[in-house]
Amino acid sequence: MNPVNNMTKYSLRSWVLVLALAPTILVGILLGSYFTINRFYELEDTLVEQGSNIIEPLSIASEIGLVANDREATKRLLAAAQLNKSTLVKSIAIFDANNQLFVTSHYHKDFEIMRYKEALNTLHKTEIEHVGDSLILRTPIFSTGPSAAPANYDIQTDDGQLLGYISIIINKERALLEQHRAAVAAFIIVLIGVQLNLLFTFRLVKNVTQPITEMVRVVAKIREGKLDARLDGNLIGELDLLKRGINAMAGSLSEYHDEMQQNIDQATSDLRETLEQIEIQNVELDLAKKRALEASRIKSEFLANMSHELRTPLNGVIGFARQLVKTPLHSSQVDYIKTIERSATNLLGIINDILDFSKLEAGKMVLENMPFGLRETIGDTITLISGSAQAKGLELVVDIAPNVPDNVNGDAMRVCQIINNLVGNAIKFTDSGSVMVKIELQSQSDEQVVLRCDVVDTGIGIDESQQDFLFQAFGQADSSISRRFGGTGLGLVITKRLVNQMGGQIGFTSSPEKGSNFWFSLPLGLGQFQIGDSLPLEKLKDKTILFYEPRVLTHAVLSRQLNQWDTKVTHHQHIPSLLTTLNTAEAPYDYVLLSCHGFSDAGQLVSTLNLAKTKTDCLVVLYDCQEQDALTQFIRPNADVVLSLPVSEHQLARNLLYPPMEYDIIAPVTIATPAARQSLTVLAVDDNFANLKLIDTLLSELVTTVVAVNSGDEAVKQAKTRTFDLIFMDIQMPGTDGISATKQIRQGSMNRNTPIIAVTAHAIAEERELILGSGMDGYLPKPIDEAALKDVIHRWITRPKFTHFDLHTLNWDLCLTQANHKADLALDMLRMLLDSLPQTVTTIQTALSQNDHPVMLSTIHKLHGASCYCGVPTTQRLCQEIESALKRETAVEDLEPEILELLDELTKVESAANQVISQLSAEITDDQKNGLL
Repeated sequence: MNPVNNMTKYSLRSWVLVLALAPTILVGILLGSYFTINRFYELEDTLVEQGSNIIEPLSIASEIGLVANDREATKRLLAAAQLNKSTLVKSIAIFDANNQLFVTSHYHKDFEIMRYKEALNTLHKTEIEHVGDSLILRTPIFSTGPSAAPANYDIQTDDGQLLGYISIIINKERALLEQHRAAVAAFIIVLIGVQLNLLFTFRLVKNVTQPITEMVRVVAKIREGKLDARLDGNLIGELDLLKRGINAMAGSLSEYHDEMQQNIDQATSDLRETLEQIEIQNVELDLAKKRALEASRIKSEFLANMSHELRTPLNGVIGFARQLVKTPLHSSQVDYIKTIERSATNLLGIINDILDFSKLEAGKMVLENMPFGLRETIGDTITLISGSAQAKGLELVVDIAPNVPDNVNGDAMRVCQIINNLVGNAIKFTDSGSVMVKIELQSQSDEQVVLRCDVVDTGIGIDESQQDFLFQAFGQADSSISRRFGGTGLGLVITKRLVNQMGGQIGFTSSPEKGSNFWFSLPLGLGQFQIGDSLPLEKLKDKTILFYEPRVLTHAVLSRQLNQWDTKVTHHQHIPSLLTTLNTAEAPYDYVLLSCHGFSDAGQLVSTLNLAKTKTDCLVVLYDCQEQDALTQFIRPNADVVLSLPVSEHQLARNLLYPPMEYDIIAPVTIATPAARQSLTVLAVDDNFANLKLIDTLLSELVTTVVAVNSGDEAVKQAKTRTFDLIFMDIQMPGTDGISATKQIRQGSMNRNTPIIAVTAHAIAEERELILGSGMDGYLPKPIDEAALKDVIHRWITRPKFTHFDLHTLNWDLCLTQANHKADLALDMLRMLLDSLPQTVTTIQTALSQNDHPVMLSTIHKLHGASCYCGVPTTQRLCQEIESALKRETAVEDLEPEILELLDELTKVESAANQVISQLSAEITDDQKNGLL
């Protein structure tokens, strides 16, 4: 504790008293003690001196009587000496050389205390012994001449022959009384000094501390705000100066207080006016907020309506354009129809960009976190846009580093959208040269990887003055580019916001007329399970390959892939060296990979292919040229495998390991016969005549019976009169809309359990959630795609019914959703979970019995990750709870109830998974054979 705080507990009066009295009392006690103790020693020395003055003469006088053995004379001598000092001497005794009592002055009840306890030859001088209140002195008696001693006294000392000794008891009572008197006198003197000090101290307190106390009281009043308080009276010395200072301070404070009060009143008035203004502004802000919310609501409603109104006619245009292509048309009509379809599809892309931008701007873009194969996803995306690069004669290259993991978690659709936007822009603004997509591993942890993707082109580049405006909405580098290349200018801003929302970064470097490099880094989760089939790449080891590709980038990427598989590659980038190798080669090659570039004409291409065919059993042609006639007439008939560039690692390895049979490549084109319609009764509901006619036409090709109605009321009537296998319901209709009609059908009709699929142009996430939450089972967006319609019919008509387990234990629909609606992938994920359960259960039981916290946390973490992709909600919830508790350092034994519940749930999951796998495996196999999946 702070000593200053202790000092404040005591008043000034107390401190003055303590500091004044303590030194006086201390000094008085020390002096009194000193003089008293000194007096005690003086009295004791005086007593010893008196005793010595009595005993030493007696020892000399007793020599004669002791030598003559005259006891009577000696006793008279002793008695006379005692009577002379009767108040001082209690008893006197003489002991002979044999330490026997010779004579005593008078009888003493215990003369033994007077006897000398040591050997007599050690007694050389007067010795003193204190016994209680008495003082015993002993002095030896020596003979003055040797002849005078009796014969039996034979003790000889340095001082002469010892005849005996004399012992005397001195009374100390008078000395003690004198000592007590001295102590009392010292105490009285100290007490008088303290009283005098008190007198002066109280005088000091009265003249000093009382005024100071009064000053403290006045200062306290001033502190409380009583600024009129003053000190009165005449004080001594500095106290009077202090009094005047306090009074002056109080006067100054009073003046300051008055001035401050005036300022406060003025400030209060100003503050009141300000608060009134702030209140008015708050009201205005509240109104502005309400208007902004209303504007946001109107904007969202407008976007929904715009989406519906634009997609509805596009649905008819695109749908009937595709239907027209199926009819007999001459070439110009087919070209017209495809132009109409491409234009409508481009318009649909613009609408999707605007809707994506609006969702990103409003912060309503919802990202998925699903497992996907990175290389397959990127390969599919590049394949879709590779036609644009081929049309412009550009070299399109995809270079994925070998250390980039393939099994990742994230939003695959948004990753594809980002790459599609960047690569599409690169192709759009590049007239000649190349576009390269390069993906590298930037960092990796146990659960996450960060990938960097660079899209490098040799296009027109971007001027430095225009680069700051590149990521702004509805803008491009300049207006001339916008007029030349077209576009809304939303692609890059959508890409930037998508990358930022996914936790990544994006940027670019560019030089005019040299090209640009757009890059982005993206964090993705590490997948625990392999997506897709694994290939036995070890079979390619030491295979001989003749590889020809004249373009530098494509040659370098494919060479690295081939070397990665430990193949023996013979590289060529020029036709003459290739022909020389083919003509001189003695041993055949396992594979020959030839590019379609670099040949002077079709004749040279065909002759080279025929020559290469004689040197290998597997001739692979890498094709990315625009001439389809050359592909059909010259390349396919003379090659074993034709692969379109850029080719993915998986696709190249699969075709090298499992080349297609000859009849699969050169089989004649036959007219496809319409597939048999399914025996189903389907209800189609749409208020738009064109859309209703389109969906009626599409459904009539797939099912036997279609009932088409144009209102929600009519749909409810039909649902009450007959049963349907499937109902396609439009959402936005006059009168009874699709959601209301669905609720009425679910409440009272013959189709309470019939799957109802929403067919709508609404593309906003909130609308989808509202649709799925209203009782509908699925969602089919407009424009309607024939393949998507087939998939919906197949999915809901062939949907399995599981009744032997709870849906919270295993939900197949959820499992399909988590596998991106890929039934074979969902089954693979379920199988991997089922295969891992025995080992997982054993590890959990062992860790529980041993209270092994690290092993339990690791096992539950892995099981939690697996359960996120297998449609097991209860298992996923229990794993999440246990893992969170373990990360909070909760003991394993404290989680025993939850762990036991998890073990029971895993038993249920194992039983349910076996049922699902056994029931669906055969169905999916049959579907794959029939071409339905």
